[in-house]
Amino acid sequence: MLKKHVYSFQNALSGLKWIARTQINFKIHLFFSLLALVFGFLLEISQTEFLIILTVIGTGLALEAVNTAIEEAIDAIHKDWSEAIKIAKDVSAGAMLIFAITAFVVACLIFLPKILLLFAL
Repeated sequence: MLKKHVYSFQNALSGLKWIARTQINFKIHLFFSLLALVFGFLLEISQTEFLIILTVIGTGLALEAVNTAIEEAIDAIHKDWSEAIKIAKDVSAGAMLIFAITAFVVACLIFLPKILLLFAL
């Protein structure tokens, strides 16, 4: 039983390595995630704010992975263009866009007041 879980974990890590190595959008999300963590430490955000940032980061990276998996699976099954495939891919990408906008708003709500305080005279 444990061997099966180890194998699943290895497959998951393999997928994460692949997406981090090959997908520009995932790399962009990783960059902004690291930037948010650095700003969190530098601006000394609260534990609650840090947990919110971590939740947003984890959810965003997972959603980007699911979006990529959907696109790759569709491309593997159907080589020809179709309206249904376009809709599925567009909706999947749209879900990621909604979350990215939400993550940006959350980051602004947490970081902007602290940044503005730094420059207040």
